[in-house]
Amino acid sequence: MVAEGELLWEPGDEVVASARLTRYLRWLGRSGGYEDAWRWSVEHPGAFWTSIWDYFEVIGERGDGPVLSGTMPGVTWFEGASLNYAENALRHDEGPGLIFVSEDGGRQELSRAELREEVARVRAGLVRLGVGRGDRVAGYLPNIPQALIAFLATASLGAVWSAGSPDFGVPSIVDRFKQIEPKVLIAVDGYHYNGKSFDRSAAVNEIAAALPSLRATVWMPYLAAAEEGRAPQQAEPIGGHAAEVPHGQVIGWEGLRAEEGPLEFEQVPFGHPLWILYSSGTTGLPKPIVHGHGGVVLEHLKALTFHQDLGPGDVFFWYTTTGWMMWNYLIGALLVGATPVLYDGSATHPSPAALWRIAASEEVTYFGVGAPYIMASLKAGLRLEGLERLRGVGSTGSPLPPEGFAWLAGQLPGTPLGSFSGGTDVCTGFVGATLLHPIRAGIIPCRSLGAKVEAYDPAGEPVIGEVGELVLTQPMPSMPVRFWNDPEGRRYAESYFDVYPGVWRHGDWIKINEDGGCVIYGRSDSTLNRGGVRMGTSEFYRVVERFEEIVDSLVIDTGQLGREGRLLLYVTLAEGAELTEPLERELRATLRRELSPRHVPDEIRVVPGIPRTLSGKKLEVPVRKILLGTPVEQAANPDAMANPEVLRHFTGS
Repeated sequence: MVAEGELLWEPGDEVVASARLTRYLRWLGRSGGYEDAWRWSVEHPGAFWTSIWDYFEVIGERGDGPVLSGTMPGVTWFEGASLNYAENALRHDEGPGLIFVSEDGGRQELSRAELREEVARVRAGLVRLGVGRGDRVAGYLPNIPQALIAFLATASLGAVWSAGSPDFGVPSIVDRFKQIEPKVLIAVDGYHYNGKSFDRSAAVNEIAAALPSLRATVWMPYLAAAEEGRAPQQAEPIGGHAAEVPHGQVIGWEGLRAEEGPLEFEQVPFGHPLWILYSSGTTGLPKPIVHGHGGVVLEHLKALTFHQDLGPGDVFFWYTTTGWMMWNYLIGALLVGATPVLYDGSATHPSPAALWRIAASEEVTYFGVGAPYIMASLKAGLRLEGLERLRGVGSTGSPLPPEGFAWLAGQLPGTPLGSFSGGTDVCTGFVGATLLHPIRAGIIPCRSLGAKVEAYDPAGEPVIGEVGELVLTQPMPSMPVRFWNDPEGRRYAESYFDVYPGVWRHGDWIKINEDGGCVIYGRSDSTLNRGGVRMGTSEFYRVVERFEEIVDSLVIDTGQLGREGRLLLYVTLAEGAELTEPLERELRATLRRELSPRHVPDEIRVVPGIPRTLSGKKLEVPVRKILLGTPVEQAANPDAMANPEVLRHFTGS
């Protein structure tokens, strides 16, 4: 058992002196350390975000309007300013523009000049299809170069990008794209995952049939090209069943990029829509979250430079699909002059070490994954080698237990692990790490610059050293500009401001320590309450999933409206394992000993799998609803789930 707070890494004087954050603080003229800088950044948001614009020499017109006006949720940033994300992303010249690796070992690299040329070609193709400022372009694409190229081309026009991964089901994609009425759909015929091929030709036809707004479908024979040993851009323009697409014209990717064109950039207002991301959609129609050009540019410049310490010459890899906000964060590497590594495939094929091997072979300097992959690496007994260029590791998606911190510290001595927590809602982290902070097991070192994160008690008062609701009491530029088709902002306000007027409630439990370090305890709407004591689900999982016999778990409290219910622990067992009486007895004893008697479940149930979203998050709230009587089909949208078939195993309390 690793003690929470155990010191694992401490920055030396040389590390602190050379950190990009230190250079910024020196430029800013602040010498009081990180906490002083954080306090200034949240107490004077106008001055802080102006300094980010100036420090990074953002390309655009700053304008004469106020930096910040209004109060949450009706905030306006940099009134009168204009810029373009793509112009800022494509201005650097050092290092490759992108590196792409596929599951089967394929590799492609584009120089900065080649990337700009491809963006210009696709931009010209979109113009021929009638795409202009404000139009939506949707991508049904894996994490491949064409997705990044198409996005940058779309953004350069002032059009709006939205993407879904081809492993999403048809209803899930239609639920998202139908809300935004795209003019163009760019889609692959299939994808590869875990050593298998998945044909999505029929799915593309169904999606297109459900989108009457389409004027064109761009068909990319990615699966066919890979099977024939060709790069996707060399494949035939049209393949599979593309001719059956019912709306508008159908062209191939080669047809879209066939003609050269100028690389120009439409200057748009600071809050002009850049992309539309979506909430998970597990309990209703996915919320179409609109982020603006300016907010994303400033936030990603700040976060990637100061919290990941990335800049020119760095190689940045985060395991993600196009359906998760971490894809949008990953490609932000271009803004700071770093090289993004795109990967299409399984994290564990052909072995559990697949991602670490990519990091080694591509000489990655910053490597990011979801917390479950780190824990799976620990359980698999991996030995990490060939990572001499690695300067940092990032973890997000769910709380990482102290054991995960300690394992990485042992495998990569001298390499700091930064655990981060944020969300799709802001496309960044609220809390994270820097090279100025020591790394302690289970602790997120700091609140991010510009993010006034607080923990609220039940009375709505800020607390230190106690678990409370994660709230933001000051706005951030990367907060949603709005939700699509929400002209009066009601859906947006109900999502974040219904509990504390004028204060963003994120829906997580957090504890903020005296030194500014933080611990995330999971979703506040799934938090357990036993005998009046609130308990986060993450501490359960930390203990339970340490058992070799258990590969996954879910804990649910059926209490409601002040009535104590039953505490149910669901476990998925490793192959060949059984929930024997000795194992159950040991599990209960360990929970009692390491947590408290309140943490001992009333019942332990074996299930074949734990329900998760497409981005890998456990579905605690829908399962709780099912246990309290909500029909399975109403509790969660199966098309927003990675494994909807397991839900039927969670009935009856």
